[in-house]
Amino acid sequence: MKLERISVKKLFLMICIGAAVSMLTVCMVLFVITGERWVLIGGVLLTVCALVWMFFLTFVFGKRLSVFTKELCRIIDCMISGSEELVQTVDSETLFARISYRLSRLYSIMQENRRKVDEERRELQMLVSDISHQVKMPVSNLKMVADTLLAKPVTEQERKEFLQGIRDQTDKLEFLFQALVKTSRLETGIIRLEKKDGLLIDTLAIACGGIVYAAEKKNISVTVDCPADLHLSHDSKWTAEALFNLLDNAVKYTPNGGAICVSVKKWEMYVEFKVTDTGKGISESSQAAIFRRFYREEDVHDEQGVGIGLYLAREIVTRQGGYMKVTSEVGRGSTFSVFFPCRW
Repeated sequence: MKLERISVKKLFLMICIGAAVSMLTVCMVLFVITGERWVLIGGVLLTVCALVWMFFLTFVFGKRLSVFTKELCRIIDCMISGSEELVQTVDSETLFARISYRLSRLYSIMQENRRKVDEERRELQMLVSDISHQVKMPVSNLKMVADTLLAKPVTEQERKEFLQGIRDQTDKLEFLFQALVKTSRLETGIIRLEKKDGLLIDTLAIACGGIVYAAEKKNISVTVDCPADLHLSHDSKWTAEALFNLLDNAVKYTPNGGAICVSVKKWEMYVEFKVTDTGKGISESSQAAIFRRFYREEDVHDEQGVGIGLYLAREIVTRQGGYMKVTSEVGRGSTFSVFFPCRW
C-alpha cells in the first residue's frame, strides 16, 4: 500500500487505531505483571482520553485543511480566469499566507508576461498592417503596368515610360525592404552599436554625402558648421545613418532654391547637432507623431518615402544615450536637434 494513495482521514483513523491497540497492549502487559486491577482500568481510561483528543485533533485538522485547500483553489481559479487582483490573507504567519504570497508573486509575473505578449502581438499586427499598406501601392502600380504592356502594343516611347515607372516602383520597394531590415536588426539586437572615439566631421561628411545630388537637383544650398577637431565617442556608421535620415527629410520637404543649415556645437554635458531647413514645416499637432514608425502626414504622400527614417534615427540616437527634439512652424521650416552625451 502506497501512502500517497491513502486519504488524510483514513490515515488518521489508522494512526488512532494503532495508538489505541498499542496502549491497550501495554496496559494488558502491566496488568499481567502486577495483577492490579486499577492498572487495567487506568490504562483503559488513558486510552479513551487519548482517542477522544486524537479524534478532536483529526476533526480540527480536517477543517483547517479544508479551508486551506478551498482558498488555494480559489486563488488558482483567479489566476486561471485572469482576475486583476488576488485577495491577500491578513495572517502572515500561517502556511497558507506564505503559499498565497508566493502565488501572488507568480501571478504578477504571469500578468506582466501576458501584458508583454499582448503588447508585442499588437505591435506585430500594426507592423504587418503598415507593411501591407506600404507595399500595396507599388505592387498595384506594377500589376497595372504589366497588364497594360500585356494587353496592347505600345510605342517605343511608351515602353520606356512604362519601364521607368516599373523602375521607380521597384526602387521604392527596395528602399522599404532595406529600411525594414535595418530597423529589425537594430530592434532585435542583431546589430549592436559600437561606440568609439572619432571625429564628428568625418561622420557628418558621410551623412552629407548621401544628399549632395538631391540637394543640387533642387538647387538647395547646404551649409555645414562643425569644428574640425571635435571628438565624440559614438558609432560612426549608425550615427551617420541617423543624420542622413534627418538631412534626407530636410531635402525632400524643402522647396527648390531653399536652404539647409547643419551645425554642431559642444556643450558641457552634450554635443548638439542641428539640422535646420526652410521647408514646409510641421504642425504642432503632428510633431509628437512624426517619430512613429510608418507615420506620414496626409499632405506629403506625393513625396518619396515610407515614413520610417525619423523612427530609425531616433532609435539610433536613443541607443547611444542621446535624445532628439524638433521645433517647427508651418511655412517657416523645421529644426531637428540631436543631443549626444559627452560621456556615456
